[in-house]
Amino acid sequence: MKLFVAAATELHFAHAARAMGVSRTAMIASVKALEAELGYPLFDYGAATTTLTADGTALLAATRYEMKRSAAAAAASAPAPGGKAKASKGKGRTPAVKGAPRVGKRRQSR
Repeated sequence: MKLFVAAATELHFAHAARAMGVSRTAMIASVKALEAELGYPLFDYGAATTTLTADGTALLAATRYEMKRSAAAAAASAPAPGGKAKASKGKGRTPAVKGAPRVGKRRQSR
């Protein structure tokens, strides 16, 4: 459905495919599979430019509504940020970083 929404928003399969990070053929194949599953065309392929059919416009509106609703539900069920702070278990000083020179130590010569 995300690919359909991208194609319907852009009204250009190549631009929508680039924005979604898929190939143009994969974009068209997924839209054709969705049309076959639904049983009606979503785009008017006979027009000079890419246009949505009436069914495609209705599906786009319904899909956007459902996506907003599911995003809101996911945000509501997410745990609150933050939590219990953990005490450090060091020796009272910062740990030595591998490769960093130690204070007070001379470098070995070769």
